[in-house]
Amino acid sequence: MLSDQQIEAYRRDGYLVIPRLIQGEQLAELRALTDRIVGEARGVAANDELYDLEPSHSAALPRVRRLKPAIFRRYAFFHALARDPAITTLLSSLLGPAIRLHGGKLNMKSAGYGSPVEWHQDWAFYPHTNDDVLATGIYLDDCDVDNGPLMVVPGSHRGPTWDHHADGRFCGALDPAACPLDLATAVPLTGPAGSMTIHHVRLVHGSALNRSNRQRRLLLHEYAAADAWPLMGVADFGEFNDRMVLGEPTIEPRVVPAPVRMPLPAADHQGSIYENQRGAGRRFFETYAEARH
Repeated sequence: MLSDQQIEAYRRDGYLVIPRLIQGEQLAELRALTDRIVGEARGVAANDELYDLEPSHSAALPRVRRLKPAIFRRYAFFHALARDPAITTLLSSLLGPAIRLHGGKLNMKSAGYGSPVEWHQDWAFYPHTNDDVLATGIYLDDCDVDNGPLMVVPGSHRGPTWDHHADGRFCGALDPAACPLDLATAVPLTGPAGSMTIHHVRLVHGSALNRSNRQRRLLLHEYAAADAWPLMGVADFGEFNDRMVLGEPTIEPRVVPAPVRMPLPAADHQGSIYENQRGAGRRFFETYAEARH
């Protein structure tokens, strides 16, 4: 379980880092399976249900920037890891005794060109009836300030929900020029391979281009208290309950006031956050194409 000091820090700052949570054979299998799935992208020419590809992807040189939520349906290992007691027991200290998996993906920043993710709040994508919602990230590789770590703005989860729209449509990114947050105060979440980050659903975060000669892969899981229900609705009630990872489901949502902006009208570029953010105007992080000039 998390200590009282860790729980207090999470409530105050909106994030935690748990060093070396996943190790040994489990970490080795996670890396090997990820390598195999990325290698199989040689036969993929465009984004599909599983792959989100880098703009520079080719059959000769497969470049993947994200494995989408389909990995949890297609691969038993990923399905089981999201439910591992080593993870869910820790999260029960923050979310309570009943927890649902909201979603997940595996973001990859390849050496030298891994795509950045602009500043955003996860809450802007999937607001719920209460904000006992968070994301965990498991580093598959050692992560330091040079290879594109997750960066967070401490305490920003206690502030407003910022506008993630551009030209009247959702774009999944806040405008850094219009947001009064001091983004220079952002903290990089670093650690050795197998470390797990935790960040609150309303925490402002992003990540820069990977400029190092080392890759940085991050397996993200999104979890919610069972009584936090998505405001965008439940499409399949049976599947919704199948995503319980701890405790029992409920049909009594807990409603707590929280600042909400709906992710509508939908983004011009539907798909992953990378596609959504194509519609963003002013950017904070440099892109691969810009870095080459």
